[in-house]
Parts: sequence; structure tokens; C-alpha cells
Amino acid sequence: MDARLSEDGKTIIIRIPYRFRRNGCRKEIVAPEGAISAFLPVVQRDESLVRAMAKGFRWREILDSGGAESIHALAEKEKVDPSYLARHLRLTLLAPDIVQAIMAGKQPDSMKLTSLWKPFPSEWVYQREHFGFAGGGG
Repeated sequence: MDARLSEDGKTIIIRIPYRFRRNGCRKEIVAPEGAISAFLPVVQRDESLVRAMAKGFRWREILDSGGAESIHALAEKEKVDPSYLARHLRLTLLAPDIVQAIMAGKQPDSMKLTSLWKPFPSEWVYQREHFGFAGGGG
């Protein structure tokens, strides 16, 4: 932060460095590295991640309960492309602690929906490493 008096001496000019970070459809203001904030960070869930997981778990429940015979039948019933539905179903394979972290808004900053559309390990310990969760164990 930088503060100075204007040339006429009547105004204090305060410069606060910041940057914007995209979080889903929303922009967040991020303080510079090493800055001390007087405010506790507000946990903001990435609603696009949460909605995608909710779709995946709902569709898995429909398939598991016999509400649709196959992914193709369910995709037709839901009026979505089968590959779109399958991408959402893959989210149900995430480790339970990763799902909890996403629901609480505590996933790593690098974990975005686009990163979940790409292939990721099926083993939970490797998922933690892949997505950058501390420790990677479990």
C-alpha cells in the first residue's frame, strides 16, 4: 500500500495493489503476496464445481437405482450428450475427502472444472497428488 498527499495538499491518495482472480463465473480480489489482511478470508465455494458434482451424483443414483438402462438412455432422457453425462459421472469417482473439500470451498486454487474434465487417476492417493492436496496420503 502506498499513501501520499496530492500536490494541492487537500487530498490523500492511497494506492492499494491487487489483482483479480476468476472463480467460476465470479471475480475475486486477491491481495498481493505477503500482504497482511485485516479481514478473514471468506470461503467461497466454486459453484460450477459443486453443480457439476451434484449432477454427477444425481445421475449415478438414477443409474444405480435402475431409473435408466444405460448412460445413453439416461442422456437421452436428460436431453444431454452422452459424453457430457459421462464426464459428470466421473466426478463421483473422486476421493471422499476431495469431494468434501470442494463442497467446503477448500480445494486448491488450481482445481477448476476444466481440470476435472481432463483424465485423472482413479486411485484416491494419486488423485490427491494430481490435484495438489497437501500430503497426498489418505
